[in-house]
Amino acid sequence: MSLKTHFRPEKIIQPLYTGGKVALDQSGRILVTTLDEDVLVTNFETGEELARLEGRIAVTPTASHLIICSRSYSMRIYSLNLMCRENATSVKPTLLRSVKAHTAPVIVAETDPTGTLLATGGADGLVKVWDIKGGFVTHNLRGHGGVISAMKFYKPENIVLNEREGRKSSKATTDSETIGWRLATGADDAIVRVWDLETSKCVAALESHASVVRGLDWSQDGKMLVSGSRDQVVCVWDTKNLKLKGTIPVLEELETVGILPMGTINLGGIEGQVLYIGGKKNRVRLWDLSGGKEITQAEDGDEEKEAEGIVDILYNPSLSSLISVHNDQTLLTHSLKLPSPTPTNLPVIRRISGHHDEIIDLQYLTPTSSLIALATNSEDVRILSINNSFSDAGVLHGHGDIVICLDRDWSGYWLATGGKDNEARLWHIDDKNNSFTSHSRYTGHAESIGAIALPRKPPSAESEAGRKFSAPRLIVTGSQDRTIKMWRVGKSKAMYTKKAHDKDINAIDISPDDSMFASASQDRTVKIWSLEEGEVTGVLRGHRRGVWSVKFAPYSITAAAVGGVEGTKGGRMVVTGSGDKTVKLWSLTDYSCLKTFEGHTNSVLKTVWLTGGLQVASSGGDGLVKVWDVKSGECNTTLDNHEDKVWALAVRPDDQVLVSGGGDSVVTFWVDVTTEIAETTAKEEEAQIEQEQALQNHIHNADYRAAITLALTLNHPGRLLNLFTAVIKSSPAEEGSISGLLAVDEVIGTLSDEQLSILVLRIRDWNTNAKTATVAQRIMHVVFRRYSVQRLLGLKVDLTGWEAILSYTMRHYKKVEELVDESYLVDYTLREMEEMMEEDVDGMDGVEMTAVAMARVRYLGIEKFTFSPREFYDTTIRDYLQNH
Repeated sequence: MSLKTHFRPEKIIQPLYTGGKVALDQSGRILVTTLDEDVLVTNFETGEELARLEGRIAVTPTASHLIICSRSYSMRIYSLNLMCRENATSVKPTLLRSVKAHTAPVIVAETDPTGTLLATGGADGLVKVWDIKGGFVTHNLRGHGGVISAMKFYKPENIVLNEREGRKSSKATTDSETIGWRLATGADDAIVRVWDLETSKCVAALESHASVVRGLDWSQDGKMLVSGSRDQVVCVWDTKNLKLKGTIPVLEELETVGILPMGTINLGGIEGQVLYIGGKKNRVRLWDLSGGKEITQAEDGDEEKEAEGIVDILYNPSLSSLISVHNDQTLLTHSLKLPSPTPTNLPVIRRISGHHDEIIDLQYLTPTSSLIALATNSEDVRILSINNSFSDAGVLHGHGDIVICLDRDWSGYWLATGGKDNEARLWHIDDKNNSFTSHSRYTGHAESIGAIALPRKPPSAESEAGRKFSAPRLIVTGSQDRTIKMWRVGKSKAMYTKKAHDKDINAIDISPDDSMFASASQDRTVKIWSLEEGEVTGVLRGHRRGVWSVKFAPYSITAAAVGGVEGTKGGRMVVTGSGDKTVKLWSLTDYSCLKTFEGHTNSVLKTVWLTGGLQVASSGGDGLVKVWDVKSGECNTTLDNHEDKVWALAVRPDDQVLVSGGGDSVVTFWVDVTTEIAETTAKEEEAQIEQEQALQNHIHNADYRAAITLALTLNHPGRLLNLFTAVIKSSPAEEGSISGLLAVDEVIGTLSDEQLSILVLRIRDWNTNAKTATVAQRIMHVVFRRYSVQRLLGLKVDLTGWEAILSYTMRHYKKVEELVDESYLVDYTLREMEEMMEEDVDGMDGVEMTAVAMARVRYLGIEKFTFSPREFYDTTIRDYLQNH
C-alpha cells in the first residue's frame, strides 16, 4: 500500500451569512448576504460563490444592480452582469459610481418593485430616494425624529417613469381611489410616515405604535398599509383616508411583516388578504387580515427556540415560498403549498446554515458516507449532504446545551452525541427516508460530557439487512466530572461508573475488536481499560501537557510494520495528540512510546489513522493538518486551509478523503491525489526528456529558429546562452543582421509576450557578467530594434529588472570608454617603436625594445598603462615584429 503524500481540497464549506441584510432577486437565482465586512453574491440553487465585495447591501429585485453602503457613509452602485449558461451562472460586478449617501451610517435600504429607485434611511433620521442608473438623489425626505428602521415602496400600475425629471409621474386616470407613487417609512420614534413621491411631501404621520417600527408593507391594490412593531402589535391602515383601520395584538416583538398577494396561498374558507409576520417567537406566522385571526398554530418545542428569533422574511413569488432569516444565521425556505387547510407551522422545505460557527467535531454518516454530522458550538447537530452541502439535510434537535463530541458506529446509521447539558444521546440515521430520530438518552454525569465512543466491531450473526437497523449494544462516555460511564443501549442506568482521571476527560476510543477502550485527559495521561469489566490495564505517560486525542490503530497493522517490536495481540498501538505540540505512538504490549512526531507549532487537537495504519493525520491549534509516515516519523505533507484551530478531523471509511473542520467555520474535504500527481509527474518528465532530445537535434542541425523557441519554452538559460554565443561568433556575419544570422533576428522579433519576458530576464542575468555581457548586449540590441517601448513595458518584468539592465550596461560602457583611452597609449607606443626600428636596433631583442618604449612612456608622464612588459610583449610587440 503506497503512502499518501498529496491532497487537494475537493470541496470547501465556508460561511455564507453572519447577520445583516439578506436579499434575493425575483427569479430566485441570486442570493446576496452579508458576511462580516463583506457582501457575498451566491447562486441560491447550488451555493456557488459568484462575487465578493465590501460593505452592507440592498439589491434590486431583478438583480440588475447591487448597492453597497459602507461604514464610511459612502454608497457604491454596481452593475451585475448576470450570465447564465448551461448548468452555470456567473456574475461580473462593475462599479458604476461611488457617492456619499448620508452624514451618518445607513441603517436600512429598499428598492422599488421596478428596480429603478432606491431609498436609504440613516441614523440621522433622513430618508433619501436615489435614481439607481443615474446615481443622483431624487428626494430628500425629512420629518422623522429618530433612526430610520423600516421602508417600503408602493407602485400603482398607472404610474410611469419620467426620465427627464428623474422621478415618477402619474398618467391620467379616472379612478379617484387610486393613489400615486408612495413610500412608507418607520423609525424608532414609533411614527409611520407616508410620502407622496410626486410632490415630495409627507401626506400622513401615522401614530399608534408605542415602540420602534420594524416592518411595513402595502397591499397589492394599495388600499391597505400594515406596520409591525416591537410593541407586539400590527396596525392596519386605510390608505384612502390615512386612518387606522384596526390593530392585531400578536403578542410577539416583531421584526418584519408582509402581505401575500391574493391567491398566493390556498386556505379553506379564507378569501381575503393573508399577513405574514416574524419576530422573537422564531416562527413564520400567518394571519387572516379580514378576520384578524391567526391561521398557523404553535408546535411543541417552539417556545424553546424563542431565543433565536426571526430578523427578516423574504417573499419570492417565483419560488412560491417565504424565506425566513434567523438570528442564528440560518435561512429557512417555507413552502406556501400547504398540505392542510389548518396547518401548524409552514412546512420547511430547505434549510441553509449561513454560519456554522466553530466546528468542534464531525463524523461521516451512512455506509456510503453520503452525509456528514457537524457539532457547531450549538445545541443542535447539523447534518449536511456531501453532494449538496449548501443546504442542510437535517438537524438533530434535543440537547439543551452545546454539543461537544460525536461518534458513529461501524455502519454509519447510528450517531452518539454528548454535550454541556451533561447528557448523551443516540440517534438513528435513515438517509433514504430523510429521517433523523433520537433513539435514547443517557443522563447521570454531573458535568459536561466531553468524550463519547461507540463499538467498532460489527455483529456477525445478523444479516446485513437487520444489522444496519440494530442499535449498538453499548456507549462509553467521559465527562468533566472526571468519571467514565459505560451504558447498555436501552438501559437508563450506567453499567459501571469509574473515577478515571484527575482532570477533564477529552477523548475516548474503543479498540477495533471491542475488547478495550482508551481515555485521554487533561492530566497528561492516557489510560487503557478493559471494556466489559471497566478495569485499567495500562497507563501511558510521557506527554507534558493535556492529551486531546487518542485513537486505536487498525487491528491489521502490527508494531513491526511501523518500526516497532512485534508483540502479542497483533502488536496493538494507539496514537495520541497533546497540548505539548507532539503526536506520540504507543505500544500496548509494554505501554511504551514507540515514536514522537514533532512539527506542530501549537496544541495537537485531533489524530486519526490513514492508509491502513501506515500513516497518521493530525490537526492542531496552528490551523494545520499534517500527515505523518509512521515508520520513518517524517511529515509527508502539510495541509493548510484554515485560519483558526482545527478541532475536528475524520477519515472517510474508504480511506480516500480526509475532512477537517475548524474554529473559522470552514469544513475542508481533502481528497488523496497521490496517484494522480505521480502519473502527471511521470508524463511531464517523459515530455521533458522528449523536448530536450528535440532541442539537441535542432542545435545539431543548426535549426536556430526551432532551437531558440524550444529553449525559451523549456526555460534552459545555459543552452540558450550557448546558442546565442555560437550565432554571434559565426563568421562571417550575414549582412544586415544584428545577432549574426538574419534567421535569429527574425525569431527574436516574433516571440510571444511570455517568451519575450523570459528572454529579457535572461538578458538581465547575462548582462551582470563581463564574460557574457557581449551576448546580452547584442541580443538586447535586437530586442530594442524589433519591439516598441509600449510592448516592452507591458511584459511581466518588474521595474527592478529594467533598472538592473540599465545599471550594468552603463558600467560596461564605462569600461569600454576606459579601454578606448588606453588604446591611445598603445598607439603612441607603437609609433615610438616605428622610430626605433628606423634607428640602430641591432642587438636588441623584443624585451629590450619594450623596455626602451616603456621608458619613453614614463618619461612623458603617462602612468595609466596597466600592462607589464612581458604581457605587453606577448600581446602586442610580438605580433608587430612578426609583421615587420
